[in-house]
Amino acid sequence: MKKLSKEESERYKAHLSLCEIDLPGQQRLRQSRIAVVGAGALASAALLYLAAAGVGMIRVIDGDTVSLSNLQRQIIHSTQDIGLPKPQSAAAKIAALNPDVDVEPVCRMLDADCALQLLADVDVVLDCTDNYDARVLVSDTCVELGKPLCFAALSRFDGQVMTHMPGTAHYRTVFPAPPTREQLECRSCAVSGVLNALAGIAGSMQAAEAIKIIIGAGDLLTDRMVLIDALTFTFREVRLKN
Repeated sequence: MKKLSKEESERYKAHLSLCEIDLPGQQRLRQSRIAVVGAGALASAALLYLAAAGVGMIRVIDGDTVSLSNLQRQIIHSTQDIGLPKPQSAAAKIAALNPDVDVEPVCRMLDADCALQLLADVDVVLDCTDNYDARVLVSDTCVELGKPLCFAALSRFDGQVMTHMPGTAHYRTVFPAPPTREQLECRSCAVSGVLNALAGIAGSMQAAEAIKIIIGAGDLLTDRMVLIDALTFTFREVRLKN
């Protein structure tokens, strides 16, 4: 593998000091390719931490534009970005943080026509979407491709985080039936609200899981889901069956 430059060695000094990462792990991060589906609340923290970690390529997939109501929780975007496609806005922030990261903004929603193509050539996928249909599509595509997937979801003060590796529990096995219309309305951030800092917690956990997958260290959240209660600041683990 190509040696780190002097600037890279200084930038990633804190990672290089971890025996679980060290030089080989940092080199693997530099060669890695990660797709992040959704460029909103969860993605805000996840994208910045992945970029700061030195991931080689990040593909940001989202067909939405930045609006004023997004800024309460989607901190990768700024007031001056209102009206811009979210992937383009996120790409500019990533470039400012770490210009060595190759960012591919994809300004369209992931759908059945493009899912296989956009996720086939990456090492890890992060599901930062906000609806059942999108989550099922991302999960089913990763299962079909044999891709690792880091999932998170938010509602009010509650968060969910889990990781899928080939052969382990995935989104459809945990949530086999679509939610009712009443449940959808209840879970909508626009209707029920969401604590903004909760997105940072869950999105950071997604980034940590993705980094662990790339460097091959630690225990992943496979066959288990962490439930976050930000009101009481408790974390509960639920075992999952595939």
